[in-house]
Amino acid sequence: MEQEFEEREGDINDSLQRFEQMLVRQERQFFDLDVYERFVEHYLGEGNLEKAYQAAEAGLENFPYALELMLDKAQILANFNRFDESLELLDRAGLFNPGDLDVQYMQGTVLNMAGRFEESVQVLEDMLDNTDDKDDIYFQIGQSYQNWGKYPEAIGQYKKAIALNMNNENALYELSFCFDVTGELEDSLPYYKGLIDKDPYSYHAWYNLGITYSKLAKFEEAAEAYDYATIIKEDFASAHFNLGNTLMNLGQFDKAEECYRTTLKYEEPTADTYCHLGASLEKQDRLPEAIKEYREAVRLDAMWDEAWYGIGVCLSESGKWYESLPFFQKAIKLNDNNAEYYLALAETEYKIGNVISSVEAFEKAAEVDSANPDVYLVWSLIPFDQGNFDKANDIIQLGIEVLPEEADLYYRSAVYLIHGGMYREALLQLEVALTIDYDAHVQLFEFFPELEKQKALYKIIQQYKKS
Repeated sequence: MEQEFEEREGDINDSLQRFEQMLVRQERQFFDLDVYERFVEHYLGEGNLEKAYQAAEAGLENFPYALELMLDKAQILANFNRFDESLELLDRAGLFNPGDLDVQYMQGTVLNMAGRFEESVQVLEDMLDNTDDKDDIYFQIGQSYQNWGKYPEAIGQYKKAIALNMNNENALYELSFCFDVTGELEDSLPYYKGLIDKDPYSYHAWYNLGITYSKLAKFEEAAEAYDYATIIKEDFASAHFNLGNTLMNLGQFDKAEECYRTTLKYEEPTADTYCHLGASLEKQDRLPEAIKEYREAVRLDAMWDEAWYGIGVCLSESGKWYESLPFFQKAIKLNDNNAEYYLALAETEYKIGNVISSVEAFEKAAEVDSANPDVYLVWSLIPFDQGNFDKANDIIQLGIEVLPEEADLYYRSAVYLIHGGMYREALLQLEVALTIDYDAHVQLFEFFPELEKQKALYKIIQQYKKS
């Protein structure tokens, strides 16, 4: 059997060479129908839509009524956004193959892609009485409603699909997305628990329950759900990965590391997994090991900006500021829309004495993400360290203009004003901060290590304590 497979692979490779030579030389050659079908399959597998289209078109010149080639060509035309041509071809396929469900199914999906959602739903609904794969049809109807922006209707269709097949992974995933969009995540929990009551060994149900808990920031419950999914299906890589992410949120970095390593055991290595593994090691202060994993991520995908950033952070935390600089610059080159990258670059530039470059990077961070309070909090520390308290407060005020409800900014303004001797103004800022978030006042004390000042601040703060 293996020898037969190798011979067929060899045959198709020889035929592919002949086909490609035919295209270059603009010659005509004849191949069997199944060979043309394999050509299309091969090129689609490579993601080469242009060659797949040429193979389908060449095949149809010799076999104009070949259904498989017509369906392939229609799908490729749709991928090229040539929807009218695709639908016209499908109409012709329907004439030659009346009542063929594959033709109707593709008509429904192409109409969906073309934005003709009502027609798509109608075509797909007409199939329901004639097919055994009703769960897949309900899923596709749900897709049409979802793309139409009719999320409640999409939810209803996905539930129908899942009622017929609890392991319809796509329906479960899209259902979770729709619950999120409609703000029904909390209300969806009983639904997932009901699925688990019907089948306690449905790892898909446990996994999607975990996703829902994660989105609700209920990480303890999410971790338990993902853990059940991995117990039921030991090689469920996505569940191990998400469990790792959840454990990171819980601060259990060593256990998260184990999950990412298990993920690598059960699926092809990706830059994303190695990057998360690196982050788990970084959080454990195992910086050389973290750098190694981040470098592995870069080896797999040199465009993975998070890995370049991770290496830079580890080097910076190791005091190797000059070495970290090019890694932050590389991360920014790959993704110039991440304020965290500019903040890291700004801090590093300042540490090595490049004050002007540091200020430019902070300004860029504020431009990229003006709604990120960390930009102003970190940026203001530079003039504060230099004793320029007015300048530090001016930066914080820039942040308050954008984020008037951010308590941390008012607390920091109070800190700088106190250091600058402007006590009345500081008290006003402190009052606002305490009103917005009283419990966050503890951050003040790290800026005033002197016990007497802490006592004085504490007396003021106590006056605003909520009963």
